[in-house]
Amino acid sequence: MKTLRLLWPWFVQRRRSLAGALLLAILTLAAGMGLLSVAGWFLTAAFLAGASISFDLFAPSALVRGLALLRIVFRYGERVVGHAATLDLLADIRSTVFARIMRLSPGQLAGYQGGDLVARLVGDIDALDTLFLQVIAPILTAVIMGLVFSLVLGAQVHALGWLVFGAMLIGVCVVPYLLARQARAPGSDAQRASAQARTLIHSAIAGHVDLVVFGAQAQAQERFGAAAAQLSRARDRLSAIGSMGQLAQQLASGFCVLALLYGGLQAFTAQEINGPVWVGLLLGALGLFEVLGPLMRGSARLGPAAAAAARVRAVLDEPVALADVAYPLDLPASGVIELSNLSYGYPSMAGVAVLDGIDLQIRAGERLAIVGASGCGKSTLLSLLMRVFDPTQGMVSYGGAPISQVRQAQLHTRFALLSQNSPVFLGTLRSNLLIGCPEADEAQLWRALENARLAEFVRSLENGLDTWVGESGHSLSVGQARRLCLARVLLSPAVVWLLDEPTAGLDEPAQWAFFNDLAAAAEGKTVVLATHAGFPDAAVDRVLRLGQGVLTPA
Repeated sequence: MKTLRLLWPWFVQRRRSLAGALLLAILTLAAGMGLLSVAGWFLTAAFLAGASISFDLFAPSALVRGLALLRIVFRYGERVVGHAATLDLLADIRSTVFARIMRLSPGQLAGYQGGDLVARLVGDIDALDTLFLQVIAPILTAVIMGLVFSLVLGAQVHALGWLVFGAMLIGVCVVPYLLARQARAPGSDAQRASAQARTLIHSAIAGHVDLVVFGAQAQAQERFGAAAAQLSRARDRLSAIGSMGQLAQQLASGFCVLALLYGGLQAFTAQEINGPVWVGLLLGALGLFEVLGPLMRGSARLGPAAAAAARVRAVLDEPVALADVAYPLDLPASGVIELSNLSYGYPSMAGVAVLDGIDLQIRAGERLAIVGASGCGKSTLLSLLMRVFDPTQGMVSYGGAPISQVRQAQLHTRFALLSQNSPVFLGTLRSNLLIGCPEADEAQLWRALENARLAEFVRSLENGLDTWVGESGHSLSVGQARRLCLARVLLSPAVVWLLDEPTAGLDEPAQWAFFNDLAAAAEGKTVVLATHAGFPDAAVDRVLRLGQGVLTPA
């Protein structure tokens, strides 16, 4: 039920396509049952008629052909519409989960292992595809057609109608419930092992060089092998449970057919039903029980689906640490940045203030350098200016408006941040640059590359700006990847640039060249940069030193 409650809003959103798939499933089963019933009635009646010239062969044979064709058409339509609806449903869920992940704070994201969010976004959501196609649709189809068939059969032999309806209730409710309960524990183990395997693969690929250097490949392979073995054992148990479901289906249909044979024979002997109708209804019952096959398979997969739903729900239920206020203020186009009694301490370092009561004003268009020892809080200060997280005390305002009271989307149009771990995305050099300014033309792209001291390298490439870079920029050197991220910020139309170690990865001449060009590149911009590198005095307007949580003139 928890899984159904999680998916219900998306079911409602896709109700038309799902209803169409359900209708086609019902029509497919009805055509199949009708085909078997008419064929059984036709063959039996033809046999009993013998050489009688009064028996009509053409109408029943045409009906058999028509029902066979309809069954094929309805089955094809059911598969197309059902799978399209399910894929759309998964896309909706995946988009919602991804949007929620994008709203999590860095601290919240740090609580997930590498690759775990990918596992939830891909593997766990994929595991939810069974709920409609293999559980909900078969249950509704079986109940509706079981009720209709029981009424038809009951009109001929009252007791047999109740027999079929009772057998269907057991096959639709009792057996799937028992299978789902049995599959809960191995399903949870399977999803957990699958997520662990994905995480280990992600970590091994990301740290491949270190694993080779330190000779730790064997340990990594051993950990992955253990996760794979656990996954294999869990899936073996699920497979066994699914086989038990198939056996239960066969037993239920077999006992029901035997009971129908016996009851039908009694009714035939008492002349309550004729032979052709009896055979037709018997074969129709066999067609009805075909719907239980996918239901048994789906019930055995409810365990993994429930575990996957719980992992997806955990992401969706994460509180948004940096939510916009109900009535946001409008952020001025430019203005003074003011820090008032600003303090911050990391939750993992209780009682230790990284920043302690900082008061600071940064004029519009000013270039401010913040220097200090590694770990003194320079990156934290820039993150607070960007509102990556909120201060534990005090506030940051821009143009008189507290940044915690404005829309984050608007804040991000005014401020741009180059962090120490700014990523290079899978794509081309051009696509990575256009993240900073999607409307930038060719001249603007090259100007940003020039200012970042990367243009000469890009010109030397065969495909220039359209050169493909690997995931995380693996085809670039560390310095080149850093300069590409810097160029992306320089390309941004933001009026405030927050640059955290902008010259990391550059040699000393390139560092000085960058700082010499900064004034021209940042004309009209407010620049706050944190750096260890030396720079010419003319590169900035003011230098402050951060130490012991406070700022002092350098």
